[in-house]
Amino acid sequence: MEKITIIGAGGMGCALAAYLAAKGIYSTIYTPFADEASSILEERENSKKLPGILLDPGIVISDDKISAFNNAGIVLVAVPSRVMRHSLEYISDSLDKNAIFVCCSKGIEAGTHYMMSQVIDDVIKTEDIVILSGPSHAEELARNVPTAMIAASKNRDLAVLIQDLFISESLRIYTSDDVSGVELAGALKNVIALCAGIADGLGYGDNTKAALMTRGMLEIARLGARMGAKRETFFGLAGIGDLIVTCTSMHSRNRRAGIRIGEGMDIEESIKSIQMTVEGYDTCKPAYELSLKYQVPMPITEALFRIINKELDVRTAVSDLMTRDKKDEFPDL
Repeated sequence: MEKITIIGAGGMGCALAAYLAAKGIYSTIYTPFADEASSILEERENSKKLPGILLDPGIVISDDKISAFNNAGIVLVAVPSRVMRHSLEYISDSLDKNAIFVCCSKGIEAGTHYMMSQVIDDVIKTEDIVILSGPSHAEELARNVPTAMIAASKNRDLAVLIQDLFISESLRIYTSDDVSGVELAGALKNVIALCAGIADGLGYGDNTKAALMTRGMLEIARLGARMGAKRETFFGLAGIGDLIVTCTSMHSRNRRAGIRIGEGMDIEESIKSIQMTVEGYDTCKPAYELSLKYQVPMPITEALFRIINKELDVRTAVSDLMTRDKKDEFPDL
């Protein structure tokens, strides 16, 4: 078994380590923050980001990048999208350039509009990348709650290798070669989930959320198709599956932040109050910019962009969405 190192000691990083340890596969969790490493070592859990999940003694916690990545053949990347490039640049001199990178992060890089696999390739100069995505809250993955995910790669052999590494009675892994579709779906569903939370905070009901989720996924699929992704990807685990779990669960940081915005909390304050990354907030601007670049109408994404930029209040945004010109449901088919 190749040595496995996980970049990121947050909820997903610790969940992946805990899950693999339950299979008898022990990994190293790397964090550049000495105080974080010390706290997790002492408590054997990340009490702030994944409380209640004790980490097996066989899991190594390290803030030493040289020892953490020495001989690591598989590197799992589980850091927020906004720090992806910086995190990789910081450790690049310690990495084995022949390592397989498994990206568990979801987002779009501001400015470049790169998906996370593109950031990895840009910094590390490798195409040995697998995307691990789908409806998979860290809180449930770590407890072996039955879950299904996607391992996507341009290299089928690598996708199958990661499928074999992770698959178990509690985690079913499917493979895909649609890397761009899987990544775009995983990034953009966070935007819609933030909107779904706002609707909850406003006191709207299930009808509203169903409409948001359905029309939101159509926006995502249209953009994905224009960017060369497969439409069917957006109606599988990486798309509608991840959208459902992120829009409906209180594990979802995006939904929780949205609820507070809908209840009237200042946008920046609501994001800070979650005390963890709210990817929908970071992803909204590049998502809206992509919609303009590819000339794909994305009214829900645009509404959130204008809310974040304080051009619209949330109730006006809802009114604007509901009173747009009437049309067929699928005019582009």
